[in-house]
Amino acid sequence: MADTLRTNRLAQNLLIAVAAIVVGLLAGALVVFAPFWLGFALLIALALGYALLRSTNFGLAGALCIAIVLPFGTLPFKAVVTPQLLELVLLALMGVWLLRLMVTPEATLQLSPLGLPVIGFLGLTLFSFILGSNGSPDSLLLHNYFKFVLAVLFFFSITNCVRSIGQAQFVLRCLIILGVVAALIGLVLFALPNDLSERLLVALGRFGYPTEGRVLRFVNDDIYGVERAIGLGVDPNSFGGMLSLVGAIAATQAVAERPTLPRWASILAALLIAGVTFLTQSRGALGGLVVGVAFVAVVRYRRLLWPMLGAALAGVVLYTAFGIGSSFVTRVVEGLQFRDLANQMRLAEFRNALAVIQAYPVFGIGFGSAPELDLVAGVSSIYLAMGQRIGLVGLGAFLVVVAIWFRHVHRASQAAFRRQDVAIGGWLLALEAGVVAALAVGVLDHYFFNIEFSHMATLLWGTIGLGMALESMSAEN
Repeated sequence: MADTLRTNRLAQNLLIAVAAIVVGLLAGALVVFAPFWLGFALLIALALGYALLRSTNFGLAGALCIAIVLPFGTLPFKAVVTPQLLELVLLALMGVWLLRLMVTPEATLQLSPLGLPVIGFLGLTLFSFILGSNGSPDSLLLHNYFKFVLAVLFFFSITNCVRSIGQAQFVLRCLIILGVVAALIGLVLFALPNDLSERLLVALGRFGYPTEGRVLRFVNDDIYGVERAIGLGVDPNSFGGMLSLVGAIAATQAVAERPTLPRWASILAALLIAGVTFLTQSRGALGGLVVGVAFVAVVRYRRLLWPMLGAALAGVVLYTAFGIGSSFVTRVVEGLQFRDLANQMRLAEFRNALAVIQAYPVFGIGFGSAPELDLVAGVSSIYLAMGQRIGLVGLGAFLVVVAIWFRHVHRASQAAFRRQDVAIGGWLLALEAGVVAALAVGVLDHYFFNIEFSHMATLLWGTIGLGMALESMSAEN
């Protein structure tokens, strides 16, 4: 018996040694005969693959890291369709938990009460996609839709990988910490001289980022006007929308009885994210953050109203006494009155979207261009965008999914508070706040349903999935 074990161990060690030699030779050959970075990329990919096989936490953290911090990162080479880092990580993560599901007898598929409605929603988007493209979409449209599907399926990766309270806490911490990282990057790029910020962003061109055109963003595209914080999110409105969702989660945890991070860290995170959200000059994002925090204040933490009122009062004093923030206040007032160019264009988009929905009310026009010359696809609202793209049937399905989610998660949070499980109750309420903020942002922005911004859909559906995973664990408790 001992000889057999010793022989098996020797064979295993020999196999590992041979594999290491082969990988080393292959990586060395790539460094010598191919672009020098390719060999190092192979080693990094193998290390990440091994880490993902050891624990899906690496995959979850990796997906969130790319979605929040480096959303448009791609592999550093050109192809007919260059895969993004996010879709590769999402595919790898899904492959790991599906493989575990097949080879582990005791493992079960976690659909959750929201699983079938989400699958139904995806089915409607697929039907509209095929209908709108006449069954023959071009490669770019097909690739973008595939990324969107992967983003929605991240919901199932969360519900099937997050199986313990510790894992749920880990993912929630990742959301907040990565939001802080993204906000810090946005703040640094905003504070640096424009020439230096542009050079740093252009340096990411090898990894899929724009190298010309509007690299830096300004209000009304006036390069001599007010700069807008964009971080690595390319677009200030999508960057602000991401910060709004994460900021609402951080703000809720800052006042929770048992925050997932130390309270001082949660407070600093919430303040930093809120500040950078303001610097994006995105009225929709800032409004969404306010709505998300107000939701939490009304539902449970009334003490959040005082910082909100304090911030409003400080803003009024700074504006009236020193003129600080006057440009933003002017933009808000002009926006409410639809006197600025951006909101006049948005109003025209709304009219056009209603015309498209009236012409194609049931299943929409799909995800390509409008089928008629006098109609234009695209509108800055996820609700009108869904009405355009997947029709009123698809929009209704999405609203049903959201309603079911809130019903389950809100009941679970209130039940947790009643049994004095304030930690889980606070986590669930924070996730509710994040989704409320995203839905509020969606009134004036479309990024959470834009197939070209799949990282936003990944963040939204990942948050929804985490809520259902926590709801399931809370029900078991």
